Amino acid sequence: MAAKQPPPLMKKHSQTDLVSRLKTRKILGVGGEDDDGEVHRSKISQVLGNEIKFAVREPLGLRVWQFVSAVLFSGIAIMALAFPDQLYDVVFDGAEVTSKTPIRLYGGALLSISLIMWNALYTAEKVIIRWTLLTEACYFGVQCLVVTASLAETGLVSLGVLLLLASRLLFVTISIYYYYQVGRRPKKV
Repeated sequence: MAAKQPPPLMKKHSQTDLVSRLKTRKILGVGGEDDDGEVHRSKISQVLGNEIKFAVREPLGLRVWQFVSAVLFSGIAIMALAFPDQLYDVVFDGAEVTSKTPIRLYGGALLSISLIMWNALYTAEKVIIRWTLLTEACYFGVQCLVVTASLAETGLVSLGVLLLLASRLLFVTISIYYYYQVGRRPKKV
């Protein structure tokens, strides 16, 4: 008896067989829209998520404001550390400095905050950007309160102090504006 030869195997090319590809994608659960209206191209992107969803849609001028803030914090910190007498003189118009230590401590704190500002300039994470903006707003707000309280205590009103207060109120407003703009949910298109 002669052994019967099995018929030759036909290879199925699933890449070219459209019906087979659609059935496979349907079984895997990819290719269709999910609850958020997103179409996933692969199971991996469906499981891991889409990184575009996490990208921050930055408000106009945010990076410029972050850069200006970092430069401002760094400049005042260096001035407070290196030249405490001159910084005090600029703000309080010739009032006598009793001790340089508090001004230098202030400079050290500002330098620490400025390092955070510089690092936030290079991040795309929404949470870090928002926390940095909130830190700025709180700092400027507290500075306004402290300067106002010292004005009430001493009664010395100068052009430098008034400019300082006005600029700090402006900076609080800008920081809070960007804080809310970064935190806003994007509109679905």
